Amino acid sequence: MFRTAMLFAVLTGIFLAVGYLLAGTGGMTFALILAFVMNFFSYWFSDKIVLSMYKAKEVSKEQNPKLHEIVEKIADNAKIPKPKIYFVDTDMLNAFATGRSPKKAAVAVTKGIMNALDEDELEGVLSHEISHVKNRDTLTSTMAATIGGSLAFLAQMAWYSLILGGRGNRQGGGNLIMLPLLILAPLAASLVQMAISRQREFKADEKGSIISKKPMSLASALLKIENSVSKVKLKGNPATASMFIVNPFRGDSFVHMFMTHPPTAKRVEKLKEMAHKMKV
Repeated sequence: MFRTAMLFAVLTGIFLAVGYLLAGTGGMTFALILAFVMNFFSYWFSDKIVLSMYKAKEVSKEQNPKLHEIVEKIADNAKIPKPKIYFVDTDMLNAFATGRSPKKAAVAVTKGIMNALDEDELEGVLSHEISHVKNRDTLTSTMAATIGGSLAFLAQMAWYSLILGGRGNRQGGGNLIMLPLLILAPLAASLVQMAISRQREFKADEKGSIISKKPMSLASALLKIENSVSKVKLKGNPATASMFIVNPFRGDSFVHMFMTHPPTAKRVEKLKEMAHKMKV
């Protein structure tokens, strides 16, 4: 909780700095109001924002009874309420979880993952995502992704301001003051990484494997997903990368500087060790 509070305190501070550099004291006041609004909406609506970003559609039990059966079994094993299930229409293999609490959670799977994974592999992936829900990782990751994306947008505004010559009373040297804003997008991405440490992915792999009792199925799924993300592009905000089971923006060399996930080979190695200990 302390690290999460510190993250959002720093993000709010950056909002204020951006406001001041863009429009002085008045801009800082506006940014403070904006930061308050963003924190409020991120807490209550960030899950809906992210699902909307990827045009995720809720899947009813009638539409896919097997998927609902798998999720219900995993949720029962994890001793949490069954999350809502969403479908993302992309050929990329991937999945993510979102929501501010286990009672308000959702898991999303892509068309690619539904077509490419067998039932055991899918169960392994969903167990990983539901372990994130159980550990309440989803609140931090979704809020950080929402606010980080907003900071990237403000940085873009600063870029346009520079191109257009800045505000009328701040010419020449004033534009130099605007230059630091151009690094806010990578800084926001870096802050997201602070919130979502790689250790959380290892823990979700471990807890998910305990829930499903299928560590090798998860390992197999991770290798297939890794292969897919290197070939298929996903349209979205890189600030949300940490929410996915494998970083879907891996092809972006700039984003690669701020890795949100441990290397897949390392994860597979640990899952093999788990399988050996569990003798499965």
